[in-house]
Amino acid sequence: MKKIEAIIRHFKLEDVKNALNEQGIQGMTITEVRGFGRQKGHTEMYRGTEYEVDFVPKIKIEVVVTNDRADTVADTILRAAQTGQVGDGKMFITDLADTVRIRTGEKGEGAI
Repeated sequence: MKKIEAIIRHFKLEDVKNALNEQGIQGMTITEVRGFGRQKGHTEMYRGTEYEVDFVPKIKIEVVVTNDRADTVADTILRAAQTGQVGDGKMFITDLADTVRIRTGEKGEGAI
């Protein structure tokens, strides 16, 4: 099993969610996060005062899939979230040792 974590722009969330639904992905976790990379934040104006926003708001999507679906799901997220501009985000794909469905105690791929 693989865990795919994608940090994306806020306005791309619906596109990614719809693309994953078309692939049959039934569950995902969404978290609002803040961070920076090459984008290094930006400057904003508030009531005539300029200030620096160091951490840019983003969305983190977490999806757990079987090994055979990981590449397809990662490609789907990439296509749906990509704008071609600095700040599109990152994707991290890690191996999972096990998964447990808390309600039933079911383990492994059946718990996804």
